[in-house]
Amino acid sequence: MKVSIVGTGYVGLVTGLCLAELGNEVVCIDVVPAKVKSIMEGRAPIYEPGIDGLLERNLRSGRFRATMDMGEVAATDVTFIAVGTPSREDGSLDLEYVKGAAEDIGRALASKEGYHVVVVKSTVTPTTTDTVVGPIVEKASGKRIGDGLGIASNPEFLKEGMAIEDFMHPDRVVIGASDAKAAEVVRSLYSSFDCPVVEVPTATAEMIKVASNSFLATKISFVNEVGNICKDMGIDMRQVAEGMGLDPRIGKQFLRAGCGFGGSCFPKDVSGLVAEAERRGIRPSVMKAALEVNARQPLRLLELLDRRMDVQGRTVAVLGLAFKPFTDDIREASSLKIVAGLLERGAQVRAYDPKAMDNFRNVHPEVTYCSSAKECLEGADAAVIVTEWPEFAPPELYGDMLVVDGRGVTRTSNYEGICW
Repeated sequence: MKVSIVGTGYVGLVTGLCLAELGNEVVCIDVVPAKVKSIMEGRAPIYEPGIDGLLERNLRSGRFRATMDMGEVAATDVTFIAVGTPSREDGSLDLEYVKGAAEDIGRALASKEGYHVVVVKSTVTPTTTDTVVGPIVEKASGKRIGDGLGIASNPEFLKEGMAIEDFMHPDRVVIGASDAKAAEVVRSLYSSFDCPVVEVPTATAEMIKVASNSFLATKISFVNEVGNICKDMGIDMRQVAEGMGLDPRIGKQFLRAGCGFGGSCFPKDVSGLVAEAERRGIRPSVMKAALEVNARQPLRLLELLDRRMDVQGRTVAVLGLAFKPFTDDIREASSLKIVAGLLERGAQVRAYDPKAMDNFRNVHPEVTYCSSAKECLEGADAAVIVTEWPEFAPPELYGDMLVVDGRGVTRTSNYEGICW
């Protein structure tokens, strides 16, 4: 199939390359010249394990390319919208990029003859595909849904750091479509996958995505809150989680206590669903509490450090800046609050992350950035571990300095764990 994808971020680029790997002819479209140039030169503008090899292979095969020309949409069979939906101040999702993409796609389709499906891949507020995207595409293209035009929602369930694996081996594919023909076009793209395919109304597909992320975020905050109680009682939350996870009703995943969740999905998706609920006069108490616990959790790391040391004028090594390992993404990362708190306390901050330092430097240029964990720890009075990169595990890295561990990465002789 010929596929066009608007947006070359984590979702758009990974989706495009994986669909090309499956044998489709894919063109990714973006308005940023530097990103298009980088992609066409074989350099992915994001860090994701395995993506450079995937990009090089599919560029060479001719199945994949990038462009700034929105007109290329008309030469494809299906177009995915994979642009950002950032949070507004009230937590609701800003749909301006989605609306712009829908209008550009509609204009490109105005001159096309034959059937075309527009698929919303971006995470959006439920009902967006039907009430926002569909009408915009119809108006701009002059086509009618069900008559030359299909509209669908096909949410992504990709974890940064494992996005390619998640795409190629999904646990489910969710499709919401305007009609059976549109659903069949989207379903055919995943025909080689051996997993459940859930076909539902478009708004239901959108809700499955945000409800899934909201549940997982809530599960993390619950575990962190129990972990805080365990810490105060002298109980190791990691052992508690092991025992809890053996119950099949609970499961083992997302029971790791720590200094909070971050990234582009959980905080934004929960906040967006909370905002939509409140707009409708509904009080989403559990989800609001999950966000409140998460906002406080990084500060727990600082509180533990404060109990052991006055950091004013002291050097603190911060290990890990990305919101999770195997990514360079610092959006909503716990490290942002922790570093800001250390600086406010008058600490000298040294930092190291294998992938995220360039992004973090744009926010905190005053921090001293190091080329390795060993260099970061040299001369430091204390260390805080914020991201569970495997290279931070060896206890011998730390000697007898104070280590405040926010992720359960190591165990040293002078050690404080956040929930154990």
